[in-house]
Amino acid sequence: MVRLSAALASAAVILLCDASPAPSTHAVHEKRDITHPRWMKRDRIDPMVKLPVRIGLSQSNLDRGMDYVMDVYVALSHPASPNYGKHWTAKQVADAFAPEEETVESVRNWLVSSGISRDRIAHSDNQGWFAFNASIHEVEDLLQTQYHRYEDSETGHSVPACEVYHVPKSVQKHVDYITPGVGLRAPNRPAHGKSKRVKRDGSARHDPIKMVEMPVRVDSDNVSTCDVAITPACIRALYNVPLPPATAQPGNSIGIFEDGDFYTQEDLNLFFANFTPYIPQGAHPTLDSIDGGIAPVPVTEAGGESDLDFELSFPIVYPTNVTLFQTDDINYSDGNLSTVGIYNDWLDAIDGSYCNYTAFGETGNDPVLDPTYPDPLPGGYKGQLECGVYQPTNVLSASYSSQEYDKPEYYQRRQCNEFMKLALQGHSIFFSSGDTGVAGRPANPPPNGCLGSNNTIFNPRYPDSCPYITVVGATKVYPGKTVFDPESAANDPAGAPYSSAYSTGGGFSNIYSPPPWQQSAIETYFTDHNPPYPYYSGNDSLGANGGLYNRSGRGYPDVSANGDNIAVYVGGKPGLSGGTSASTPIFASIVTRINNERLAAGKGPVGFISPVLYAHPEVLNDIKNGSNPGCNTNGFQAVEGWDPLTGLGTPNYEKMLDLFLSLP
Repeated sequence: MVRLSAALASAAVILLCDASPAPSTHAVHEKRDITHPRWMKRDRIDPMVKLPVRIGLSQSNLDRGMDYVMDVYVALSHPASPNYGKHWTAKQVADAFAPEEETVESVRNWLVSSGISRDRIAHSDNQGWFAFNASIHEVEDLLQTQYHRYEDSETGHSVPACEVYHVPKSVQKHVDYITPGVGLRAPNRPAHGKSKRVKRDGSARHDPIKMVEMPVRVDSDNVSTCDVAITPACIRALYNVPLPPATAQPGNSIGIFEDGDFYTQEDLNLFFANFTPYIPQGAHPTLDSIDGGIAPVPVTEAGGESDLDFELSFPIVYPTNVTLFQTDDINYSDGNLSTVGIYNDWLDAIDGSYCNYTAFGETGNDPVLDPTYPDPLPGGYKGQLECGVYQPTNVLSASYSSQEYDKPEYYQRRQCNEFMKLALQGHSIFFSSGDTGVAGRPANPPPNGCLGSNNTIFNPRYPDSCPYITVVGATKVYPGKTVFDPESAANDPAGAPYSSAYSTGGGFSNIYSPPPWQQSAIETYFTDHNPPYPYYSGNDSLGANGGLYNRSGRGYPDVSANGDNIAVYVGGKPGLSGGTSASTPIFASIVTRINNERLAAGKGPVGFISPVLYAHPEVLNDIKNGSNPGCNTNGFQAVEGWDPLTGLGTPNYEKMLDLFLSLP
């Protein structure tokens, strides 16, 4: 916290510190034209107060991230290529995006010539920023500006900030941003509606878990009732997945992200006893606790999301290891402390360089959106933020998401860059596409979860729109159908069977364009199956000409799997659950099985899987029936080929295995 003087500065000091017009050698680097009403500009800060200054250095090659992914996964995805699977090391990633030496020296020389001695300047381990402490007087002189205290009227929190600052024209291209600067990080929403903090629990991070009672007794090996309840036997029959092998390959694991929701061992034991007797009682995930995350919990506190994830993944991958990334201490999990950010703590823990990664005007975790540690409240995690304490698993699965609208664009883009770096290192990352069709969750922001003044514009999901992850939609075996019939897109009206309506999420991003590996599939979709809705092009034209979706956006999902009427045990009782929270661990687990076979053959993990699947859609089961309604429309329709509700289709394990074993 910045320390402020107890008395007003004298008139002479004020005159001394007043910023004169910037010299012609300098240029405006950042300027805040509008200050949100919740931030109140207070007094000038005492010129002798010390500030921790951070200068983000312009990184090299960030604009080539897509090219790098193309080199590793697209140009090299053909069976004849000898280079497929030659993933990058963490050092190669760091070196590729590190600031150029010219950038480092130019900024350092500017600081030294301005009176900040070399021994005061620290250069971060990831090479992305300089740090030093300086008085307000020094910083105002350095940046040709004035600093005031700004108070957040909602929280009482105060921060130092300026309205504009300047840097020499000769170094401007080398500077990404400087803090403290013009940034006032709250509110978290872009422009539409009032900012609102939400309780940090599972329901704020994933679509509400859908649960109903099991209508009939289900035989664990009988696939004739899969239109009533999806068991592990049904999943094996749907996707041609054999029983797991007797041995697991060392180093292979699927990692599952959880936040504010917890599994209970009693439920896993009941599920294994009734549906998968080949899994011994007591089998459980390896806990990688992040910033005080706890698991398991008593059966009375069972979480429907966590139980669902493990009751789906274990039957497919066992005896391969399942890793649980349980994030955040009990105060953040239970909502005693409120934040709206997500994933940064997880990414910090599996990549230490991300803790101090500078991009899009931010270094490290967001001070407003993300949890802060140590946590002083009783029961809180008292350690420092955990950075690089765990290795990322070959496959990562997360069934938590929200809307693009809910987070600032800089926050999303910084995370998306990290997903790109993980993809380059050979990790497969899967996210769920959401359960509200083309809409967002109700009350985000309006009751129907849609955008625009009339609440009619489709509301794309976050982080699903990031092109470097594989997004999974949901399908269903409808009543009267069997596992040998084609599935349809999951779409259940309210009350049939869940209390709220459910349809598989899908649509087009308002931030990202289609990646190269997806462009042909989207062009074919629009040419052959043009949706009957007006559209706009680009985020800046949201809703233009009555448009309901962004025609030029990255489409999602990429693939799909069953996500309805899933047999589960939660809280010691059998029931049925559903959602793309189910389809995501199913698809991720099947890829984990494929990794097991590749490792057994002396090959590496498949890594980022989307480019190969778009090049070889024949290894998936195309879904051609169903829709994903929302925003007072029928949403999009499932059609031949890729579509924005089931993607390229559901997995065919045998075909996928043959393809990936044929690759180097």
